[in-house]
Amino acid sequence: MTAHVLILGGTTEARRLAAELAGRPGLRTTTSLAGRVTRPAALDGAVRTGGFGGADGLADWLRAHRVDALVDATHPFAGTITANAVRAAAATGVPLVVLRRPGWRPGPGDRWHDAGSPAGAAAALPGLGRRVFLTTGRLGLAAFAHLADLHFLVRSVEPPEPPLPPDTDVLLARGPFTVEGETDLLRAHRIDVLVTKDSGGAATAAKLTAARELGLPVVVVRRPALPDGVRAVPDVPAVLDRLGLGAPGQAPPSGALRSR
Repeated sequence: MTAHVLILGGTTEARRLAAELAGRPGLRTTTSLAGRVTRPAALDGAVRTGGFGGADGLADWLRAHRVDALVDATHPFAGTITANAVRAAAATGVPLVVLRRPGWRPGPGDRWHDAGSPAGAAAALPGLGRRVFLTTGRLGLAAFAHLADLHFLVRSVEPPEPPLPPDTDVLLARGPFTVEGETDLLRAHRIDVLVTKDSGGAATAAKLTAARELGLPVVVVRRPALPDGVRAVPDVPAVLDRLGLGAPGQAPPSGALRSR
């Protein structure tokens, strides 16, 4: 019988996991996307788009579609989705694995300032610079909208949602980015402070290196805590190991994720 894995996706790691599981005998995958990106990258396996209706709706979907394992590979800041996944897994008895890429860590020469939220980052800005490169994504920019005396360069994949700071330029772009390109961007816009979420990963890390080389301060919004009792794994091989599916590229062991 075929076992069904539901991946809560939207990240590079989710795409890698779907690709790794594609074509494995005895397995099928569905990747669920929130629908916030209008042109998502191609995915292996089945794809569904849109919310489930909270934890209860997700639990109903797991039962109705006979899901044998649930993998939360959403963005590190998608705290509500993770909380719903934990509740739905507990309600249905479906095994849950939470995949979170490791966060960034400051190195020698970095001038990082931690913030617990976008509002905390906004409060720190007036003392750090006047021209801000804001890379926290298109959602949640309202926390900065009152900073009328600062200039913002906002970069996101999709057009940002208002309200925005009154003096804002918008740059639509998708990573990965290079250190050379980020350095040129910071210089061209005369940026003197960078704001980012601790998203982790290599695709957007070049801005941190560029800021270090230019001696710029960086305000880093830290990740929300995982729900109590949840321990995340850092990569796709660790997900496969947790699910008992063997190493990447190998056929799953006999009986792994056998359908209920």
